[in-house]
Amino acid sequence: QALSEIEGMGGRGSNLQEMRARPLAKRRVDMLSFCNPSGFQRSPYLSARGNFANIFQGSTEEGYKAYHADKYDEDKNPNGIINFGTSENKLCFDLMSKRLTQADMNLMDPSLLQYPDWKGHFFLREEVARFLTYYCKAPAPLKAENVIVLNGCGSLFSALATVLCDPGEAVLIATPFYGGITQSIFLYGNVKLVYVYLDSKITGTSTRPFQLTVEKLEKALQDARAEGVTVRAFILLNPQNPLGDIYSLSELRDYLEFAKRHELHVIVDEIYMLSVFDESATFHSVLGMDRLPDPQRTHVMWGITKDFAVSGIRFGTLYTENQDVANAVASLCYFHGVCGPVQHQVAQLLRDRGES
Repeated sequence: QALSEIEGMGGRGSNLQEMRARPLAKRRVDMLSFCNPSGFQRSPYLSARGNFANIFQGSTEEGYKAYHADKYDEDKNPNGIINFGTSENKLCFDLMSKRLTQADMNLMDPSLLQYPDWKGHFFLREEVARFLTYYCKAPAPLKAENVIVLNGCGSLFSALATVLCDPGEAVLIATPFYGGITQSIFLYGNVKLVYVYLDSKITGTSTRPFQLTVEKLEKALQDARAEGVTVRAFILLNPQNPLGDIYSLSELRDYLEFAKRHELHVIVDEIYMLSVFDESATFHSVLGMDRLPDPQRTHVMWGITKDFAVSGIRFGTLYTENQDVANAVASLCYFHGVCGPVQHQVAQLLRDRGES
């Protein structure tokens, strides 16, 4: 639907301006507001999808491009841009470079140079299962058969949106949220986001700022349905990005029960699960729950970008008990696979538990 809308604009841009001016309450479902309509001219060399990708520019992408064009340097460019918009840890290079250049990282087995199972080499999936079992405090050992690896969590969002939703359908997400998700689910899958608005002030039944409640989820879902939008899934960020909120077990259970009632898939992004530094806060993984309300519709993501401070090593993993979803995502791994030598290196990293 959104692609046909941009195609029909024929380069005018006025409709985009009009949509951006709509009140928040009237644009809970809005996939055009991330585009910059000024000067938009439809290219005759591109399809409708190509034109949309050509003008796609979220706030994070816009700022990132400006930063790369004018980076701050204390000596060479003191008036340049300092990037506060990208969560990229550059303080562990000494540790990671030392670890990644040790002898055990340099294995070049013939199997690493051949086509793998598109879900990932089994030795890596076994290590991911052991790692998540340990750190997520799973009540029973997680199974390697339920693990899929891709080249980053952005690719995972894209793949899941594509296999769970049809073009023009939507996914719930609480605001504010990591802006890269918009690009990930839309550019390939043409899937919309339905915003669950959170308040900076304590209102109604809330007990803290930006509190996500089932009531807010219900309202967002019903508002979307009233607009004729089909919602297929709910994205849950835990720890939340950018707020840093960590959800309690009872909150997680409430969110998952809400999704079950409405037969919504839950995409749980736990990429910051080992980056919790407040000693008074306890992170609870969905994979550590004794019972999932709807295990066939619960899909958990994690990657090494944040917890291992290696954003340049593109690796993300999905854990799902739904083999239909796993096989569908695996088909897309043909385009988003992780190369063999990197799979070996990631497996070696995951084996380091700091145990005596």
